[in-house]
Amino acid sequence: MYVTSCLAPRRGERVAMARKSGGGGAHRAGALKQQNKPHKSGRHSGSTAKKQGGRVPAKTLSQQRHRNLAKLDRKHRAWQLRRQCREMVLEEKRNLGRKGGPPHLVVVVPLHAGVAIPRALSLFQSSAASTVCQTKMGPPGFGLLCHQSRLRWRFVVADTGNLHAVLDLAKVADTLLFVLDPHEGWDAAGDYCLSCIFAQGLPSYGLAVQGLSDQPLKKQVDCRKKLNKAIEKRFSEDRLFPLDTEQESALLLQHLASQKQRHLAFRDRRAHLLATAATFVPSTDSALVGTLKVSGYVRGRSLNVNSLVHIVGHGDFQMSQVDASPEPFALNPRTAKIHPRSMGDQDDFVRREEEMEEDVKVLSKADASKQESLQSEVTPDPMDGEQTWPTEEELKEAEESLAQRKKMTKRVPKGTSAYQAAWILDNNDELESGSEDDDEEEDKEENMVEEPISQDGSGSEEEEEEDDEEATEEEEGPDMTLLDDEKMEDNEAILEKYRQERQEEMFPDEVDTPRDVAARIRFQKYRGLKSFRTSPWDPKENLPRDYARIFQFQDFSRTRKHVFRQLEKEESSGAEVGCYVTLHICSVPVSVMESFQQQVPLLLFTLLPYEQKMSVLNLLVRRQPGDSEPVRSKEEVIVHCGFRRFRASPLYSQHSSADKHKLEQFLRADTATVATIYGPITFPPASVLLFRQKSNGAHSLLATGSLLGVDPDRLVIKRVVLSGHPFKILSKMAVVRYMFFNREDVLWFKPVELRTKWGRRGHIKEPLGTHGHMKCQFDGQLKSQDTVLMTLYKRVFPRWTYDPHVPEPPRESLSSLLPVQEEEEMD
Repeated sequence: MYVTSCLAPRRGERVAMARKSGGGGAHRAGALKQQNKPHKSGRHSGSTAKKQGGRVPAKTLSQQRHRNLAKLDRKHRAWQLRRQCREMVLEEKRNLGRKGGPPHLVVVVPLHAGVAIPRALSLFQSSAASTVCQTKMGPPGFGLLCHQSRLRWRFVVADTGNLHAVLDLAKVADTLLFVLDPHEGWDAAGDYCLSCIFAQGLPSYGLAVQGLSDQPLKKQVDCRKKLNKAIEKRFSEDRLFPLDTEQESALLLQHLASQKQRHLAFRDRRAHLLATAATFVPSTDSALVGTLKVSGYVRGRSLNVNSLVHIVGHGDFQMSQVDASPEPFALNPRTAKIHPRSMGDQDDFVRREEEMEEDVKVLSKADASKQESLQSEVTPDPMDGEQTWPTEEELKEAEESLAQRKKMTKRVPKGTSAYQAAWILDNNDELESGSEDDDEEEDKEENMVEEPISQDGSGSEEEEEEDDEEATEEEEGPDMTLLDDEKMEDNEAILEKYRQERQEEMFPDEVDTPRDVAARIRFQKYRGLKSFRTSPWDPKENLPRDYARIFQFQDFSRTRKHVFRQLEKEESSGAEVGCYVTLHICSVPVSVMESFQQQVPLLLFTLLPYEQKMSVLNLLVRRQPGDSEPVRSKEEVIVHCGFRRFRASPLYSQHSSADKHKLEQFLRADTATVATIYGPITFPPASVLLFRQKSNGAHSLLATGSLLGVDPDRLVIKRVVLSGHPFKILSKMAVVRYMFFNREDVLWFKPVELRTKWGRRGHIKEPLGTHGHMKCQFDGQLKSQDTVLMTLYKRVFPRWTYDPHVPEPPRESLSSLLPVQEEEEMD
């Protein structure tokens, strides 16, 4: 009999006692116990610190400093930054139009055909405390000197009938003054100009309405409401100024002078000027080429004489000299004895010009060792990389054989080429050894050549009379039939484009396998890819000859940053902003001066380093909503890129982050597309406009966007899809036909993977017969209505159709452009 004590230890205490004594039922780890690796804390950070060598990244350092600042210090720092930005804006306002800067350039853009521009300009000129300076050359306009506010203005009127002139003036204008009609605001031509200006980049602007006070008082309120509703679509939260009296014109000038300036990036980093005067000095060799002396105010950045200058619409040129000339729009000119109201007289203007020529000072002359070169392309050497170079003996033998070949004279049939003549033997003995059939064929060819000559020589008079009668009938007949035929041909071509675009949307990239040419020959440049996204593709493989003519950067973004840093360091060199200078530009064609004499604006932009060289540009564009006509890849368009305009034939491709980009046969309207072209290097940011030239010469806005970058290694891949139909289906096996039409093609494309429209994947097992049937295996059973597809890829390149000379569009076509599109859409 056992007696239990109430003082006996509990179960937990017994376990603890057993563990302490080392006996009992305690668990011990065996030899196969899992041993986890300890966490190695600090090893990675230590290795990173060793690699950096004690350097701290700038971003991390700035974050640490900002974190260590007290709250009051952070507030004080933010206040300093705000004050600094405010002072920069005020300094810019003070310099614009005053003594230290160039005159305030205002471009007046009438947005309606009923707007009277001379009446609006007369209001600005009628102020008693101002002086008007007329300009003789270039676009119509005048200079205005306000003595009370110490401001200088230059007004230039844009011709809305010339689209190039409007866009060029908008590139350099400090302010655009849009003049509206009180009833309609703007017409179709004005709306088209606004679309182009907004796409290019809108500088500071003002809105004025003319003729509002001429309306009855009841209608003035209604007109204002209608105009405000129309303005909200284009210009949100902007004030509309009436322009009917001198007081209203003074209020408008005060608003334009005090408003904040909007910047365009492509012009702020480059020195530019709008020509006020120009003279042409022909060279001694030819009267068609000479030195152009252009005078104007430097804007944007300081101008260096060793840099290249681009004349908009004409090309790149070198400068030989920069002169400092007296200002034509000076507030305190030396000829102060002349009455302010008589400064516009011709005699006084000539006297002023003579005095200005006497006061010309040479600022700088070009240094040949520092001057930029005009070389835009690389001249490829066809023998570069040739390993089997001929020896001197072989070269001598080639020269001797060439000299003998020149001395030899042979009697050959008419129309025989030099290569064919080399195979014709002139020796009678050798001719006798030849076959008689060859002699007969040569005689036949001679007869065939001589017969029409003898007939034309005799010349039957009846045929000549018939030709003369037909010619007279064509001359006397109306030209309407020819115009109708041209319109019919254009309509048929456009209709065919619509059909092809619709076919491409329904069956993307699908093509029919040709039956007259073997598929392995037709698609010999194509290849199959396991994955379009991940499969490798060498960008230096099978490059065209045009790639030997272009320049390429090792790292474009790094070069761009380096060039912009150099601009900031060398900002003080050259003619400063606001100086009135005369540029001596070398080897300029006389056509530049002729266009300037026809009141076409003359604009000059200095080029950054490397911007005269050719490369491959990638433009990110989006289709204009109002344009619906199909546009194929490699179709010639007119490109406005930054301050340049030229012709090119772009390739359209998808915009993605992958290393390969699929070619788009047509410019799509629902998404952004990348256009790849050959063109001169331009550092972004820069706006891009694409125009299509119609049969009547008008330019229709096609797409707008921006410059994406300069990258010749960007892979544009064309995809081709061959389709076949399942003939017999047995489980996962199927017999496919109509993809190929001979046995050799099936064997050639056997390694390429197959897919179906319903998501099956497979491959070719073996060919069946000799008519292109093939046995294929898939990852699942096919449906009878499914289609078997094979995808092939090939890299494509743009066409070299670069042309910097773009003719001006006709004046009448711009005003009637949008109504024609509306009528076509209604039809």
